[in-house]
Amino acid sequence: MCGIIGILGKEPVAGQLVDSLKRLEYRGYDSAGVATLENGVLTRCRAEGKLKNLEAALAKAPLHGTIGIGHTRWATHGAPTETNAHPHASDGVAVVHNGIIENFRELRHELEAKGVVFSTQTDSETVAHLVGQEMKAGKSPVEAVGAALPRLRGAFALAFVFEGNDNLLIGARKGSPLAVGYGDGEMYLGSDAIALAPFTSAVAYLEEGDWAILDRNSVEIRDEAGHVVQRPVIRSSATAFLVDKGNHKHFMLKEIYEQPEVVARTTAHYLDMANGKVRLPAELPFDWAALPRISIAACGTAYLAGLTAKYWFERFARIQVDIDIASEFRYRETPMVPGGLMIVVSQSGETADTLASLRYAKENGQHVLAVVNVPTSTIARESHIVMPTLAGPEIGVASTKAFTCQLAVLASLAIAAGKARGFISGADEDALVRAMMEAPRYMNEALKQEDHIASIAKGLSKARDVLYLGRGTSYPIAMEGALKLKELSYIHAEGYAAGELKHGPIALIDETMPVIVIAPFDKVYEKTVSNMQEVAARGGQIILVTDEKGAEHAEVETVATIVMPDVPATIAPIVYSVPIQLIAYHTAVEMGTDVDQPRNLAKSVTVE
Repeated sequence: MCGIIGILGKEPVAGQLVDSLKRLEYRGYDSAGVATLENGVLTRCRAEGKLKNLEAALAKAPLHGTIGIGHTRWATHGAPTETNAHPHASDGVAVVHNGIIENFRELRHELEAKGVVFSTQTDSETVAHLVGQEMKAGKSPVEAVGAALPRLRGAFALAFVFEGNDNLLIGARKGSPLAVGYGDGEMYLGSDAIALAPFTSAVAYLEEGDWAILDRNSVEIRDEAGHVVQRPVIRSSATAFLVDKGNHKHFMLKEIYEQPEVVARTTAHYLDMANGKVRLPAELPFDWAALPRISIAACGTAYLAGLTAKYWFERFARIQVDIDIASEFRYRETPMVPGGLMIVVSQSGETADTLASLRYAKENGQHVLAVVNVPTSTIARESHIVMPTLAGPEIGVASTKAFTCQLAVLASLAIAAGKARGFISGADEDALVRAMMEAPRYMNEALKQEDHIASIAKGLSKARDVLYLGRGTSYPIAMEGALKLKELSYIHAEGYAAGELKHGPIALIDETMPVIVIAPFDKVYEKTVSNMQEVAARGGQIILVTDEKGAEHAEVETVATIVMPDVPATIAPIVYSVPIQLIAYHTAVEMGTDVDQPRNLAKSVTVE
């Protein structure tokens, strides 16, 4: 969730770069920097902390170049120091980077074997060296970037400038957003249109895998295969509210597409990706090994994140977990073992029932840990420790990116607990951390199913009732799918554990009933297939969400199959959240309901 800006201007651009970075402060950051070319010479200025520190540094040593790039960094690989701040430079190229390069360790080892010396702890420096090495081998800047991009694995947005080339700016995106701004003899790159708003009202959004070659008068956009493509230019003097939607029709869709980026940012905050370990951002006031029990309280979608976490904590840490809907927990007067851990989960941090549960837990001798998206909220202030989700502002009432970021935080906590309690080894931890690192890339792959899902939604929009089924961690995701469909389309929907089908819900099955089955090819897949066969025997309309192996072994006729990437079981709930969100979104769009502000709902429920 870092911020990127690039400017090909007529006048010195350092001040404009900083002003644009201020417009991206809402994304969060802990260091910042700019680089410009003056008479073809590359010069950087970077600072730890807030932008005022960068401004002070620039006041002492001004940059006068008319082409430049800027960046606000949220530390992922390496501490938030001036050395680790962007832009990074090597062999005549400077780069700013938003996202995570998953395979940076392999690339770094390869480059070090060739004699490349690294000066930072970041994954981003690897990109600069990789492009720099291609240029040293005789390639032009454009050729060098074209050769380097296919070697990068992960979710990222990049902007490059090159020494001796004061009329060339290159940008690329895969999983993280990047927009091109068109000016009069000037061109721009930015993480979103908000950063570009002071300069231009003409913006084109790069699509997945695109990269763009800019000079002051034109842009050439190439797709992932290297073919020259055209992307629509949106011209608008609309309000910031509309600009903030980017090229999406609704905030909800924009926030669905932001998930690879914000999940990458969140996981990077909790994981030491270089060493394959969980790195919690704060000292815990308790010992995982000494905890007698964990309790979780939340409402709505946050409750379903907590229910997923129950599976993770019990599997990895072998500790008993009680999960409650906060509105029930607060009145249940449940006995609590002193010294236990209460985890409260809330997007806003102001949910009244969750806050009341927090206070009850504190009164009963519990350590209280809050997983919230607003670190200044009441729940955050009253908890003993806060684990922020770093999803950024979520405008759509139906939670999407906040949910998947909650899952990312809770998974990280469960892995940390398992390691501390001795139930997972160092090798297990490394494998789990690597799986978490890959989640943004897999989410990106899942987003490619949008058109197929939109076509499925046309049929769903005609249903009166929909059933969702899942086993294991797919059960809470089935419940979340049903909740989303209810919230957005007003179609009655229920999520059930697949094994409960024969204990009542099967009575509802007939030829008019869509049944959405969440079933990655895992250790319980065959059991879920048996439930699908029960549905098929009664004429139910099965929509299967699975991977390639699951589709191959389904052994039952479906009206539609949504094929997901083959993902590690740990991150399946995070990745499979994407299609169930898109199903609800497109069904609601088909029905013409208010997607961003569904009737009767509020973003933050601050009353009982």
